[in-house]
Amino acid sequence: MIRSELIQKIADDNPHLYQRDVERIVNTIFEEIIDAMARGDRVELRGFGAFSVKKREARVGRNPRTGEAVEVEEKHVPFFKTGKLLRDRLNGK
Repeated sequence: MIRSELIQKIADDNPHLYQRDVERIVNTIFEEIIDAMARGDRVELRGFGAFSVKKREARVGRNPRTGEAVEVEEKHVPFFKTGKLLRDRLNGK
């Protein structure tokens, strides 16, 4: 599902809301999650999962084409851990 499909689904399920308002709500939710993660905070959606940021240390990697050693800088990457309810639904429980 992509963002526009999510917006359409919510708008269809809530005919009393204008689609532009639903779009604004969805965009606000995503922006808040992004802003929280940019600050290094953890975002937990009960039953769905938790988003967090993990730090990857600098390391020496290899260029796959030449095999030459390459310095890889330290970076922060998003991490998602599924919630119990989501795992149970995916596994048919």
